[in-house]
Amino acid sequence: MTELTVARQVMAHRGRRLEYFTIVWNSLEGLIAVAAGIVAGSISLVGFGMDSFIEVTSGATLLWRMSVDADVESRERNEKLSLRIVGVCFAALAGYIAYESMSDLIRKTPPEHSIPGIVLACVSLIVMPILSRAKKKVGNALGSAAMKADARQTDFCVYLSAILLVGLLLNAVLGWWWADPIAALIMVPIIAKEGVEGIKARTCC
Repeated sequence: MTELTVARQVMAHRGRRLEYFTIVWNSLEGLIAVAAGIVAGSISLVGFGMDSFIEVTSGATLLWRMSVDADVESRERNEKLSLRIVGVCFAALAGYIAYESMSDLIRKTPPEHSIPGIVLACVSLIVMPILSRAKKKVGNALGSAAMKADARQTDFCVYLSAILLVGLLLNAVLGWWWADPIAALIMVPIIAKEGVEGIKARTCC
C-alpha cells in the first residue's frame, strides 16, 4: 500500500467522522427548528429546519461516497450521484420556502416570538463555520467535489442562520411580523443556486 493511498484512507476516515457529526447535529437542529417554527408559525424557522434535514441527507450520501472512495472507476459516478441527490433536495426546499413565504405575506400571517429559534440560530453561527473549515480541508485532500459541495452547504447554513436570526430578532424586538417571511424569501435564491449546481453535478477535474 503506497503512502498516497494511506493518506487518502486517513482523510476519508476523517471525512466520515465529520459526516457522522453532521448527521447527528443537523438531526437535532432540524427537529428543534421545525418544532419551534411550527409552534411559532415561523416559515423562516421551518425552512431553516428543513435545510438541516437536507444536510442530514447530504451527510448520508457523503458517508456512502467515502465508503467507496478506493474504487477509482466508480468515484466520478458516485460524485455526480451524490451531488444530484443534494441538489434535488435543495431545489425542492427553495420552492417550498418561496410558496409558504409568499402565502404568509399575502395572508399577513404574523408569527409568534421564538426564543428557542433565536438561541438555535446563535449556536449554529458558532458551530457551522468550524465544521465547514474541517470539511473543506478533507475535500481538498481527497479532490472530492461532493465533500466540497457539502462544505459549501455548511457555509450556506451559516448564512441562513444569520438571516434567520435577524428575522426572528426583528419580530421579537420590534414586532415586525413581516421580517420572518421576508427573511425566508432571502434564503430562497441562496438555496436555489446550490440546488441548480448540485443537479448539474459539477465534479472536480
